[in-house]
Amino acid sequence: MVFSSAVFLYFFLPIVLGLYYVLAHRFRNLLLLVASLIFYAWGEPEYLTLMILSILFNWTIGLAMARAPGRRSEFAILSVGVTVDVLVLIYYKYAFFLVSNLNEIIAPFLHRTIPAHQIPLPIGISFFTFHAISYIVDIYRREAQALRNPLNMGLYISLFPQLIAGPIIRYHDVADQILHRSNTLERFSSGVERFVYGLGKKVLIANVLGQVADQAFSTPAGSLSAGTAWLGIVCYTLQIYFDFSGYSDMAIGLARMFGFELTENFNYPYISRSVREFWRRWHISLSTWFRDYVYIPLGGNRASSMRVRINLFVVFLLCGLWHGASWNFAFWGAFHGGLLVLERGPFGKTIDRVPRLIGSAYTLLMVAIGWVFFRAADFHEALVYLRAMFGGAAVRGFTPQMALFLNSQTYVALAFGILLSTPVVTFLARDWKSRRFPYHSNEPLPAVITSLAVDQMQATVLSTRTVAVIVILLMCSAQLAASTYNPFIYFRF
Repeated sequence: MVFSSAVFLYFFLPIVLGLYYVLAHRFRNLLLLVASLIFYAWGEPEYLTLMILSILFNWTIGLAMARAPGRRSEFAILSVGVTVDVLVLIYYKYAFFLVSNLNEIIAPFLHRTIPAHQIPLPIGISFFTFHAISYIVDIYRREAQALRNPLNMGLYISLFPQLIAGPIIRYHDVADQILHRSNTLERFSSGVERFVYGLGKKVLIANVLGQVADQAFSTPAGSLSAGTAWLGIVCYTLQIYFDFSGYSDMAIGLARMFGFELTENFNYPYISRSVREFWRRWHISLSTWFRDYVYIPLGGNRASSMRVRINLFVVFLLCGLWHGASWNFAFWGAFHGGLLVLERGPFGKTIDRVPRLIGSAYTLLMVAIGWVFFRAADFHEALVYLRAMFGGAAVRGFTPQMALFLNSQTYVALAFGILLSTPVVTFLARDWKSRRFPYHSNEPLPAVITSLAVDQMQATVLSTRTVAVIVILLMCSAQLAASTYNPFIYFRF
């Protein structure tokens, strides 16, 4: 089940919300747990058992650490927990990749191969595995207490707003919210607004531009022109941002409707003037998770200069592999890791001093090159695509198939994509309280603005936002009814 499906929007969500606010507080976590399991089982019921076993296993590990006689015992239990979690992730996500590459090495010498079978990847396994690791590590670090009730543990792992595509929520950030939370009408309304805006980003921008990107990347090498290649990567650069940030907005909005406050996951990454800044703004929950649970344990910034660079490279290589078991993702992670290492030296200081426009152009170019490897089917296809982008194309112009997408809908989606990837319309996507009234100065209001005028202005702003939410929801419903193209990129991770 996906957030942008009719089943979710007009059946699942209204029923769960209605029951949630009818039930007494003590039954609400149970309801959300049951709803989350149904949400997950809707798409892949065969893997529901796997997630339940992960919940029970890590809940047991947490209790065992809480009752351990000393820190050594706690660490030993933690090691078992993390090892099992990682091994399960490796089995489902990387076993076929590892065995296939091993076969390529040993086949010329042994003249035989190890039987390898592609294992279906459970949706969201990378996300709920990282949640599980966060839970037991935070208990070990004394940043949170172990949950006594397995139902509450199950809710943390399986909460449906963030279950299958994040954001990745560190346990200590929501530990108190699981046990104690309340809601207000204002907060609920902000959740509805945030959800609808995220839905609009996904359906009205990402889906439209995604079809253009798919066509560009499926164009045969002999027909791929520089124009097609650049149009494709620009559309994909915007598609992946609005697809994933739209999903994150929907997840944050849904969580607010139920009284949770999840961490932000994007902060206009395409305005960054360096790759370092890009990673402070892109998929914040993932980079924060790797910082807290991988980079810092490796030594973080406390080690020698060379060790810090190695740590950075290793972390981003793992970040690339987290996205998928392929050399494309490994190279994408290594590419970003290499850029971050480079920016820790004199080159980074130079980037910081150049005009912002130059720094932003450099960052966007590097990010776009990286996205080619992220999107291409294999490494060879990525190289062919890059060659076409930078003058190696044998043809010019657009293929007839690509020309079909050069219409007003694509142009409008491109225009809004570029506009909304900047902070120009921040009030559409950020904190509710900062958008209650459009006057943000710390200075006193001019005397001519009476309290009555302020009330009228606030009412106008509220009315405008309400109309915008309704219009976007109707436009999304019409688009979903008219098109079957509705992928979520991060579902496969």
